[in-house]
Amino acid sequence: MAALDTRRRTPGGSTPARRQWAARLAGLLTLAALSCAPAIEAAPLEVYGRLPRLENVALSPDGSRIAFVKTEGNTRLVAVMSVADHSMMRGVRVTDTKLRGIQWADNDHLLILASTTTVPFGFLGDNSEWFQMQVYDVRSGANYQIPEADNFDKVDVLNVVVGRVMVRHIRNHTVLFVPGLQYMGEAARVLIKVDLDTRDSTIMRVGRVGTLGWVVDEAGEVQAEETYAEKDGRWRIFLRRNSRLQEVASGHEDLEFPELLGWGPTPDTLLVQMMENGERVWKLMPLKDGSMGPPMAGTETLSEPIEHPLTNRMIGGVRPGDTEEYVFFEPALQDSWNALLHTFPGERVLFESASADFRKMIVRLEGPKHGLIYELIDLDAHRASPLGGLYAGLTQPLEVRRVNYTAGDDLTIPAYLTLPRGKAPRNLPLIVLPHGGPAARDNADFDWWSQALADQGYAVLRPNYRGSTLDRKFLEAGYGQWGRKMQTDLSDGVRYLVKEGIADPARVCIVGASYGGYAALAGAALDPGAYRCAVAVAGVADIKRMLTWVNEQHRSKQSWAQRYWDRFMGVTGPNDSAVEAISPISHVGSITMPVLLIHGKDDTVVPFEQSQLMYDALKRARKDVQLVTLKHEDHWLSRGETRLQMLQASVAFLRAHNPPD
Repeated sequence: MAALDTRRRTPGGSTPARRQWAARLAGLLTLAALSCAPAIEAAPLEVYGRLPRLENVALSPDGSRIAFVKTEGNTRLVAVMSVADHSMMRGVRVTDTKLRGIQWADNDHLLILASTTTVPFGFLGDNSEWFQMQVYDVRSGANYQIPEADNFDKVDVLNVVVGRVMVRHIRNHTVLFVPGLQYMGEAARVLIKVDLDTRDSTIMRVGRVGTLGWVVDEAGEVQAEETYAEKDGRWRIFLRRNSRLQEVASGHEDLEFPELLGWGPTPDTLLVQMMENGERVWKLMPLKDGSMGPPMAGTETLSEPIEHPLTNRMIGGVRPGDTEEYVFFEPALQDSWNALLHTFPGERVLFESASADFRKMIVRLEGPKHGLIYELIDLDAHRASPLGGLYAGLTQPLEVRRVNYTAGDDLTIPAYLTLPRGKAPRNLPLIVLPHGGPAARDNADFDWWSQALADQGYAVLRPNYRGSTLDRKFLEAGYGQWGRKMQTDLSDGVRYLVKEGIADPARVCIVGASYGGYAALAGAALDPGAYRCAVAVAGVADIKRMLTWVNEQHRSKQSWAQRYWDRFMGVTGPNDSAVEAISPISHVGSITMPVLLIHGKDDTVVPFEQSQLMYDALKRARKDVQLVTLKHEDHWLSRGETRLQMLQASVAFLRAHNPPD
């Protein structure tokens, strides 16, 4: 929605669906035409496990070109197509990189954001995930990395991107402002100016201690800077005054410090996200005095901004719910969006991209009529044209129902139940699939993992346990409940489905990744009565060791990450006596069910040793355990071959210990 940003969810999701447009695409895309009729047979695991065949579909500012990412097996291609005659233009292979998103800088230049797991030259310590950006010139086919380290004399600039890349159009030149790093004994954050027409690069500004990022105006001048000191939680916002940046606002927040989202919807204002009276709000900060205005009406529930591709103003936001909803500040834009929604009744419509005038849009449709498909919407021509399907061989998502149940303390837990194909929802084998985070949430939009498991014959429950980001009160209900009520919220969902006659109480397993992986291990060790097997992907097993590792990553200094973990766990560090009670490795003797551990060797969020330690402990205790190692895989299952390996291993394990038939 906004500029490519290493701090936020990957554009296109993201965060965060599709069908063939024209026969002329077949030679390169080989997208089979999708039928609207539901498939009878279960789709093979390869369909779900491989990376999406078509994703990151982006419309150029003038609406004349469409860029997209095409994946065939392990080959990934960024390609560009003409809207007028459907002809294919140049493309670039990105096979050896972990692609995170694409974005048009102008009508001729495409930005490609990727990441790699490494330790940059001159750095010490463990691997980290570093983001890198390439510029692809559609006219010439040239492809080059920015920032280009060779362009800087006597200064070591790393080929990495560490924040939101801003695109500005200055005197008929497209100019990027790239947050990067220079290294002169230690790393310092810098703002680099890159002219895409001349390829000249200069360091615009060197950050101060704790600099998070800058905001640049349409003339290329830095107008704002934000900083955050992790040790004491002090945040500061600076605005340009008399040709230099001066502090206009500051405060202390352990975790939820204000964030400059970019330019506001009205001229000469910044859009700031901050906490007020316990709620997250969006406010406008005028440049003229730096005062903070009242919360913008209707923005209390928005989670991320939508940025205009030319003016760079934030023109709307995304409201999470059962599906993503889109709020535009301009009534005309909102009316156009609402009219578009009415064109596809009964379908989920997800906004992907738009031309600068918003007369052409690309949306992703999910539903019983269109399946999973991208569509190009031309508002002036009153026409919708299918572009292609998300997954080859998958035309129809399985049914997802919203369910609400009551936890043991009467808190209402919203959840999503995915049902298997062709089976009545009675006495079904059940998989509980809690999300990661824990400060995240599930919704009813297409989810490849739960859909894959349901297509094997299981009902799949995805609970938004307390601590999920439904609203502030619900999030705070999870503080201190890691391994406690956050855990019983999951088994309360099992009991609800059993009482409703939907689930067979003797055929329930728990599966999850990241925090969900911890929850799977805790289900086996701390709440075993509800489950007969557990699959933990990149799960935390030894909390004391995990918190020690987090502290080591920050040289044992106070950090945002440390406070985040302590808040949800209800502890004060690795030596807190409460750690043992919620640590699965401390309760290996209580585990009576088979356990499958799966972990990527390149994981920089939850280190691989967490699964290795748990495997060794279970082996010593003569428990039924397996460990699957995903080579060259990170925390997010970014590679198609290892994502499929995870899916195949977990389904084989589930079929052996909880047959769906």
